[in-house]
Amino acid sequence: MCARKTWLPAAGLVAALSFVGIAGCENTQRRDGIEPTYEEAALSQFIQANYKAADALLGAPTASTSNFSKDSGGSMLVATLADINRLEQSSALGRLISEHLSSRLAQRGRSVVEMKLRSNVFVRNDQGEFLLTREIRELAREHNAGAVVVGTYTDGNTFVFVSLKLIDPASGIILSAHDYALPMDRQVRQLVTKR
Repeated sequence: MCARKTWLPAAGLVAALSFVGIAGCENTQRRDGIEPTYEEAALSQFIQANYKAADALLGAPTASTSNFSKDSGGSMLVATLADINRLEQSSALGRLISEHLSSRLAQRGRSVVEMKLRSNVFVRNDQGEFLLTREIRELAREHNAGAVVVGTYTDGNTFVFVSLKLIDPASGIILSAHDYALPMDRQVRQLVTKR
């Protein structure tokens, strides 16, 4: 009889745990089938993280030897972020971050040259607009650009680490820099792997 008492609660516990496991799977499967909403999209922190990075670049003190300042009228160039392990390559993530940076800089009143409209920028197989060192001075001089934004990213296990630098193209001096991390969620993982 004692054995029977112990057996029933154990069997009940197994049944309850099985039900909870199945219910949890059903909730996950059902949730995956629901399309995202505009409200959920508005709550996405991805764009805001990149906007904050652009704000940080502009908010940092600039080098006194530079012809660029927060109040100067010179235009800016924004290069596509490169994969730090393969500097000649990027991904959808690197291109999208550079788009967000350009947008935010323009929102902050900066004159930003649209690199995709240029024919003489080094573009490699839809990898984005890369500014090579020898091209920076020429492009900056042509557009009277006082600063160039360059950056790299690398994907880790749980985060993507992004490093941005605002550079004086005439001297090569780093005027300001900002580093931040993005969570390696499903959307970011897809952007990193999409070339």
